[in-house]
Amino acid sequence: MKKFTQRRLFTTAFVFSLLFFSCRENKAPGHTKENTIERVFVVNLVKDSLKQKEYLAYHQQVWPEVEAGFKKAGYKKISLYRFQNLLVMTIVVPSHASLDSMGKVAESFDKKCAEWNRTMNTYQIGVEGTEPGQTWVEAGKFYSFSNE
Repeated sequence: MKKFTQRRLFTTAFVFSLLFFSCRENKAPGHTKENTIERVFVVNLVKDSLKQKEYLAYHQQVWPEVEAGFKKAGYKKISLYRFQNLLVMTIVVPSHASLDSMGKVAESFDKKCAEWNRTMNTYQIGVEGTEPGQTWVEAGKFYSFSNE
């Protein structure tokens, strides 16, 4: 029984190492991961439950042209969070990126991208302290903890 268990452990370890090394990401020599930064924005949804449901429904099936525009512009990740009327958006972009330039690239990718932005703006209102007509506003980081 002891011999069988040792053989089984060896086989399991061997298979695991094959899987690990064959599934590693292949990178060209000298290739390094691009530095990125996460930015956070907030906005309010209009205080109309029907409009809020419509807004959420749009985000269950984001138009493919919009996501293709995000890719073309270089966005790495976009996530939306909601608490009642408050929306929080986190975006991960290259650390050297200009959000204004990226937004213009994304919106010009396809006419549906600009249409999407115009449509979404009808569901959003600025948080307290924003200028009239201003919607998304960047939230400034004031604390961070890391255990890395």
